[in-house]
Amino acid sequence: MIRLLAASAAMGAAGPSQAAGPAAPRRLEPSAFPVREHLLPNGMKVLLLPEHSVPTVTYYTFFRVGSRNERTGITGISHLFEHMMFNGAAKYGPKEFDRQLEARGGYSNAYTSNDVTAYYEDFDRDALALVVDLESDRMRSLSLTAETLASEREVVKEERRYRVDNDIGGLVDEELDALAFVAHPYHWPVIGWMGDLDRIAREDCVAYFRTYYAPNNAVLIIVGDFEPDEALALVSKAYADIPRGPPPPAVAAYEPEQRGERTGRVHHPAQAPMLELGYKAVAGTHADAAALDVVQAALSVGEGGRLHRSLVREQEVATSVGASFEWRVDPGLFKVSMELAPGADPRKAVAALDAELARFQSAPPPEAELSRAKNILRGQFLRGLATHNGRAHAMGEFEILFGSWKAMFDVLDRYEKVTPEQAQAAARRYLVPSRRTVVELVPDPGAAKDETGDGAGP
Repeated sequence: MIRLLAASAAMGAAGPSQAAGPAAPRRLEPSAFPVREHLLPNGMKVLLLPEHSVPTVTYYTFFRVGSRNERTGITGISHLFEHMMFNGAAKYGPKEFDRQLEARGGYSNAYTSNDVTAYYEDFDRDALALVVDLESDRMRSLSLTAETLASEREVVKEERRYRVDNDIGGLVDEELDALAFVAHPYHWPVIGWMGDLDRIAREDCVAYFRTYYAPNNAVLIIVGDFEPDEALALVSKAYADIPRGPPPPAVAAYEPEQRGERTGRVHHPAQAPMLELGYKAVAGTHADAAALDVVQAALSVGEGGRLHRSLVREQEVATSVGASFEWRVDPGLFKVSMELAPGADPRKAVAALDAELARFQSAPPPEAELSRAKNILRGQFLRGLATHNGRAHAMGEFEILFGSWKAMFDVLDRYEKVTPEQAQAAARRYLVPSRRTVVELVPDPGAAKDETGDGAGP
C-alpha cells in the first residue's frame, strides 16, 4: 500500500457516514483538508494546510527523484544526496542545518525510495521563518565539494555494509529485486551497488543536483499551526530567486514480460534458511492495486491472517511469514517472506504457500475475512493521518505517485469497493508461479564475504 508514517491516534476529522447502520465506514472528507495550493514562477508547487490544534508545524520537501531515476554507474546517488543535503550551503555552513534547528527545539529527517526523496522538519510554530531560510538555502546553493563527497561516500558505504552486506534480510531482498527485474531501474537497490558508490564523481553530483533538486522538480508542503498568507509570503521571497532546472530525462521504465519462475540462492552464515518470493504486480495507480492490498491484508496481517494461521501455527513449516505490496510509480512486486526453522526444507514451505494461495484463488474470500482486511487497511491509513507529519507525508506521496494529493480521498472508497470476487481475481491474476521470483537463503558458515567493493553489481 502507499507508505504512511505511523501515528499515535486515529484521525478525528473524518466526516459523517454516508450509509446507514452502525457498521458503515466513515468517509475521509475533503473538508478536513482546507489546503491552499500555489505554484511559484520557478515551477515549485506549494501546498499549505493550516491546522491549529497543536502549536507545531511540519515542513516537507518532496523531490521527484529516487533510484528509479538513476543509471548504471551512479546507482545510489539519490540516497547519497540525502546525506549530502545536511553538509552546508552558502548561508548555513557544514552541520549548521541541524544545529540551528535543534537550538529551536526542532527535528529533521529524510528518506529515499525507488520513486521519491523527501526531507522534513517538525518544529514549534515560531521557527517557521528559520526553516524556510534553511531549506531554501540548501536548495539554492548546496555545498558540493570533493571533501564532502568523500566523507559522505564512506558513510553510505558503511550503511550499505550494515543494512545489506551483513544483514540477511537485506541480502535476500536485494537479490530478489536484482533477479526479478532485468531491465527496469527497480533492478538495483536504493542504496546502490558498492562499486558505483566508489565511482560517483563530484561532476555527477553537480549535474544530478541541478536537474533533480531544482524547484520545478519539488513539492513543498507545510502542515500545522501557521497563517497561510504569512507562510506563502515567506516561501515566495525565499525561493523566488532559485532558477528552474532542466527537464528531468525520461525514465527507461520498460520491463519485458516474465515467462516463467526465476530462482536464486544466497549463501550466508545464518542459523536457519529463509525465503522471499516476489510476484510481478502493478503500479499504485492501477485499478487492481486496491484489490492486491486487500489480498495482502487477508493473507498476512496479524495472527488471523491465512498464512500465519496455516504455515506457522497449523503446519509449522515456517516460524514467521509476512507479505507486502508497496505502491510504486511503475509496476512493482507483491512480496512474501518466510523465516524457517533450522534444518527445515524450503521446498516444503513453498509447496505449503502454493497450496494456501490456491485455496484463496479457488473461491472468493468470505465476507467476514474481506471485512477484516478492509478494516485493517482503513485503520492503517487513518492512523497515518493523525499528526501534522502524517498528513504532510500522505499529501506528498499521493502528489508524486498520482499527480495530485487529492487522490488520497479516493483510497478508502477503493478499498471498500473491492468485492470478494475481485480479490480472488487479483490473486489468480498475479500470485502465480510464472510471475514470481524465489530467492532462498542457504545457511553456510563458510560463505565468503566480499569486502573489496570492486564490483558494480551484487
